[in-house]
Amino acid sequence: MIEIGLTGFGDHPELYGKTKAPERLPTYSEHFPIVEIDSSFYAVQPVKNVTKWVEQTPDHFGFVFKAYQGMTGHLRGKKNYFDTKEEMFQAFHVSLQPAIDAGKLRMALFQYPPWFECNRENVDTLRETRELMGDIPCALEFRNQTWYMPEFREKTLDFMRKEDWIHTIVDEPQAGMGSIPIITAATSKQATYVRMHGRNVDGWHKSSDPNWRKLRYLYKYSTEELTEWRDRLLEIQNQSEHVYVVFNNNSAGDATPNAKELIELLADHNVLSEKHDIGSSSS
Repeated sequence: MIEIGLTGFGDHPELYGKTKAPERLPTYSEHFPIVEIDSSFYAVQPVKNVTKWVEQTPDHFGFVFKAYQGMTGHLRGKKNYFDTKEEMFQAFHVSLQPAIDAGKLRMALFQYPPWFECNRENVDTLRETRELMGDIPCALEFRNQTWYMPEFREKTLDFMRKEDWIHTIVDEPQAGMGSIPIITAATSKQATYVRMHGRNVDGWHKSSDPNWRKLRYLYKYSTEELTEWRDRLLEIQNQSEHVYVVFNNNSAGDATPNAKELIELLADHNVLSEKHDIGSSSS
């Protein structure tokens, strides 16, 4: 079955208007059955935060937590508040426990940086990371094309299957080595993760621009592009029991309407989770 949502729940005023921050997640959960938590990338979240989010959402609701940046090599000289790798991973485990206990954790997302290329050292890193995460479902997203070069593509996918990584399929600008193509292959029979970043090629690498983060995800998918994704998802859902899709193109508020349009496009195919309120998808 397919479930569709957004990245983050706090930056979608089109859903909740002027609702105060503490009440936004309950409103969000009336529209979508899943959310990706990205605040966990910037800091391992306090248990009290995760407990609150769990309590604010329906029983069927699901969370994807983005792994802390120190766990994926993003810090590069920035201060890491953990003394050891083991301490860092343990803290992340503890933060997820309320969602695990409530049956609401869908997976942890490990998104690696553009400089994380396909080589033996990084393969060993992935193997160690997966071991440290234990039985928590983990999705893997690359930002370096070398993993999907013709000579490595099948080896990469086979490695992910062997090491129990959920494949993160992405739609993003094709903007050189720091982006990857759409690879519609599942590596887990249980789940596949799909992230829709938009296709703003010009904004993808403008890290020197003070508005870089906004420019990067400034994109509105057309009906034609979403229809192409409908067909891809129908293919992917034959490979995995659960397919989770999140829209990350929210710089101008396009994620919500794009997600709801995709829900409408899939509504007649009997593949959407019953957790979707199809009747309100266009609201």
